[in-house]
Amino acid sequence: MMLAILPILFLISSLQASLLPGEKATPKKETRRGSCIRCCDSSEQPVSITSSRYIRMTSDSAYSLPKVRPTIDITILKGEKGETGSTGLSGPEGKEGQPGLQGSNGRKGQKGQLGLPGNSCKQYYVAFSVGRRKPLHSSDYYQHVTFDMEFVNLYKHFNMFTGKFFCYVAGIYFFSLNVHTWNYKETYLHIMRNNTEAAILYAQPSERSIMQSQSLMLDLLEGDEVWVRMFKRERENAIYSEESDIYIIFNGHLIKPAIE
Repeated sequence: MMLAILPILFLISSLQASLLPGEKATPKKETRRGSCIRCCDSSEQPVSITSSRYIRMTSDSAYSLPKVRPTIDITILKGEKGETGSTGLSGPEGKEGQPGLQGSNGRKGQKGQLGLPGNSCKQYYVAFSVGRRKPLHSSDYYQHVTFDMEFVNLYKHFNMFTGKFFCYVAGIYFFSLNVHTWNYKETYLHIMRNNTEAAILYAQPSERSIMQSQSLMLDLLEGDEVWVRMFKRERENAIYSEESDIYIIFNGHLIKPAIE
């Protein structure tokens, strides 16, 4: 009988030694020596020390096992980069925005290259308009027509003393001559280029005096002269004007210089 009790006592002492820190040991029940003690019911099975320790550890929150949550690496599931798609249609044009603020001044540019040398003492604007206040009768075979009224004489290219325009700037010029005829007298004038007739202004004798005009363009060289000459034939030649009213006017201006 004693040999049967010894294993039970050894098992109880082992359970007390395996208590976790802080656990209180259950009070021992006094047993009587020499008597048999029932340790378990016939329907119950003894619990192992390892199983009882696992039950105590899982029931206590301080010794609960951590929850394992699996993580997935998304980069493993990401596919390769696809090809660039075609350009889509342009959207509607937006509203015009407000003008921005004025920017700061930029840096000063570099000095430009020196230009080609120009012609000295050249004026590329030429114009004149002169008139005559006195009538004129032909007394010689050829008679030079002079003028005594200056309307425009830019840079004095028209000489009022000689009655000739002197060409300082070569190019294409426009000239016009306006006169008033005399009653019953012939009107016969030439617009001269140097000593050559360039154009004629003619009116036959008439009971009434009329205004007569002539115009032309000339391609002049530097040094050419343009002037008006009266030509006398068998009949008397004359042009009419007054001090108060000017009827004889000679005009000219440069259209295009030969060198620009």
